Amino acid sequence: MKVSGTTSGNLSLCDGNGTAAGAPTAWTDAWDVLLASAPARRRGRVLQSALREAVRSGRLAAGTRLPSSRELAADLGVSRGLVTDAYEQLTAEGYLRSGQGSGTWVGDAVRAAAPAARDRAPHRPGARADFVPGTPDLSLFPRAAWGATHRAVLARLPHRALGYPDPRGLPELRTALAALLTRRRGVVADPERLLVCSGVSQAITLLGFALHRRGVRTVGLEDPGSPENSAVLGAAGLRTVRLPLDSEGLVPGTAARAGVRAVVATPSHQYPSGIAYSAARRTELLDWARSVDGFVLEDDYDGDFRYDRAPVGALQGLDPERVAYMGSVSKSMAPGLRIGWLLAPEELTEELVERKRTMDLGNPVLEQALLADFVEQGGYDRHLRRCKLAYRRRRDTLIAALAEQFPGTEVSGIAAGLHVIAALPERYGPESRFLRRAAGAGVALRALAYHGTARPDDGRVRLVMGYAHQSPSDITRGVRLLAQAVGRG
Repeated sequence: MKVSGTTSGNLSLCDGNGTAAGAPTAWTDAWDVLLASAPARRRGRVLQSALREAVRSGRLAAGTRLPSSRELAADLGVSRGLVTDAYEQLTAEGYLRSGQGSGTWVGDAVRAAAPAARDRAPHRPGARADFVPGTPDLSLFPRAAWGATHRAVLARLPHRALGYPDPRGLPELRTALAALLTRRRGVVADPERLLVCSGVSQAITLLGFALHRRGVRTVGLEDPGSPENSAVLGAAGLRTVRLPLDSEGLVPGTAARAGVRAVVATPSHQYPSGIAYSAARRTELLDWARSVDGFVLEDDYDGDFRYDRAPVGALQGLDPERVAYMGSVSKSMAPGLRIGWLLAPEELTEELVERKRTMDLGNPVLEQALLADFVEQGGYDRHLRRCKLAYRRRRDTLIAALAEQFPGTEVSGIAAGLHVIAALPERYGPESRFLRRAAGAGVALRALAYHGTARPDDGRVRLVMGYAHQSPSDITRGVRLLAQAVGRG
């Protein structure tokens, strides 16, 4: 096959004998339109772009012969020099090849363009009811207030602020967050030891590298706990070991027996069991960390959301040199913002800052300035109050719906957070059958067993049920749909 000029003034694919292989194609017609509409000074670029895209997409296959510069210039009504320049440019880039007296051909280094980008965000298409935990109600995001703050911040932000930021984060955001966390979570917050991160996962990764450099090779994780932490710490070269919980929290004796010097914990509202560590267990955990010259990596998962009393303060406030405190706006506002924070022990701070600098050169400046202003002007507190009222009602709705549709269900954990643990009566088991029937009815669920290895052997179905992202009516409808799918036991 080759490309040759036609009497119609267009380009069409032809066979080796010059016989037309079909009517002029739509894309060749488009060249005429593009060139005719483009200013004279840009026609060379337009032609180059059209040729380049035709090769990339495979419309001009490798080995296809192009018309001579004289023929193509005549067909398109442009100067020969413009076509010659286009051929030379694309030959230099590797799209075309040419030889003295042998013409110009499509090169074989180019492969057809990849398919359009896919969205790999963790959506659950087709779910008729979604009780998978971990997501706040994104419809509650304060769009109007956020937009107004965005315009105000952008108008006053000096030009120099758009350069590379302090890898720890903007001073104004670190100052605002330190004051907020001291007031709301009872931490010891020095802005100079606070790093702005793109969420808790990055904070754990940074800490993982710092621990590895100190000779730590294994980190303890709560069982049950967040399954993602194993992969995150693995990226820093660390192994993980599961450490069991009892009704008061992680058992420090198991950490000692496992020989670890660091653990990841969620003491204010354990994920997913929903318990709050007892005062005695907090003391024991800190005593263990001091005895092994180790650290507790505290993930304050959803500590702001307590519905029956004031939230329990963070563990870090008891010993800021043994506890690295982490949090984010992923549950309080939206995970897509990708903003979190890490309050580091002093001996780790400089190393963490340097690692953060080489990792990403700092977080986006505009978003940091925006959040700083939102916190300082009270918008963050107002948003949390609104969410707490909504989520408490939804938790109550879920518990009532479970009591009606699944009599005898036990809901455990403190009145806090964005999910509950629901243990259904034994008659609804086995769990594998229950989950299979739920999935068949379009009800998205997550079993407690997904979060760890420790599981009671009593045959009961245990679910981690998220409610924050659903309206009360959707919760009621979803539980009713689940009951219809699995039967009455």
